[in-house]
Amino acid sequence: MKILHHFGSYILMLSAMFTRPEKMGMYLKETVRQIYSIGIGSLLIIAIISTFLGAVTAVQFTYQLADIGYIPMWWMGLIVRNSLILEMAPTITALMLAGKVGSNIASELGSMRVSEQIDALEIMGVNTNAYLIGPKIIGALFSIPFLVIIAVFLGLIGGVMVGPMGNFYSVTEFVRGMQDGHDPYTVFIMIMKSVVFALIITTISAYQGFYVKGGALEIGAASTRAVVNSSIVIIIANFIIAFLFL
Repeated sequence: MKILHHFGSYILMLSAMFTRPEKMGMYLKETVRQIYSIGIGSLLIIAIISTFLGAVTAVQFTYQLADIGYIPMWWMGLIVRNSLILEMAPTITALMLAGKVGSNIASELGSMRVSEQIDALEIMGVNTNAYLIGPKIIGALFSIPFLVIIAVFLGLIGGVMVGPMGNFYSVTEFVRGMQDGHDPYTVFIMIMKSVVFALIITTISAYQGFYVKGGALEIGAASTRAVVNSSIVIIIANFIIAFLFL
């Protein structure tokens, strides 16, 4: 019953956002701020992780395939490309952002709730669901797919670089593998995942922060729940999308 209560409150929170904005400029300004915070603010960590993710993927697969003499090394470009597009880039990026962005959203909204700033906005006639949560969702929907695309490109660069460093394969071989048999449908799956994951991260984190009660301890607990719950739902959604569309 507790799960049904939270699910009902979650749906009501989302449905309350679909109203006409009081001042479009105010909403637009907040949306731009969220795009900058989520996108630019997360770019460095995503760049570092994705580059080494592509590199370690290439190293691991090269190690596994080294004993199989008849496997051509240009396959590494194909393997790393498909691994990044279909799984590594969208899922790992989303899990990282669940920790960074999700906790920030829950903490921000939780602090506003505890300090009664949300109550003050509601007294002023502001639809707090739309103003405080809507721009975060739009900002994530705009930023996270771009972060995932950047993660793929940087992961491929990491895969290219590690070949000559370890004398595994040449750049020409890796590029040949990247270009071989590319299916644009895999990119569609990647974008679909990134959009779904963006919705999961922002809405679950916003729910945890928006309805927090108590003080600093409760805000910390809400941030933890936001990260844990978002990560669990991301993994489940990842399986469902892969099962239905691949």
